[in-house]
Amino acid sequence: MTAEEEKAFQDNIKAVQDTMYVIGGKWKLAIILSIYKGNRRFNDIANSIPKITNRVLSKELKHLEDNLLIKRTIITEYPIKIEYAVVDYTFSLHDIIKPMETWGKQHKEKIKNK
Repeated sequence: MTAEEEKAFQDNIKAVQDTMYVIGGKWKLAIILSIYKGNRRFNDIANSIPKITNRVLSKELKHLEDNLLIKRTIITEYPIKIEYAVVDYTFSLHDIIKPMETWGKQHKEKIKNK
C-alpha cells in the first residue's frame, strides 16, 4: 500500500469510528426510532424500548442532543413538560438504518437455521 492509500484507509477507519461514536451502542438507534414513531416524552420512549433503564435513556438522550440528532423542547405550561423530536438531519441516517435492519433480519435467520 502506498502512503497515499494508507492515509485514505486511515481516514476511512476514522470516519467509521466517528459514526459508531455517534450512533453506536445498544440504545441510540432504538431511541431515535422510538422518537420518530411518535414517542416524544421520556416515559413514552422508556416504555417503548424493552430493558432500557431511565439512567441509560437519560444519558443517551443527552448524547443524541449534543450530536444534533434530536431536539429537546421544554414546554413551560403547568405542569412543565419536556418533549423530544428528531430533526431533519436525523433523516440522513436512513441510508444506514435500512441496510442494518435488512442485515439484522438475515443474520437472525442464518443463526436460527444453523
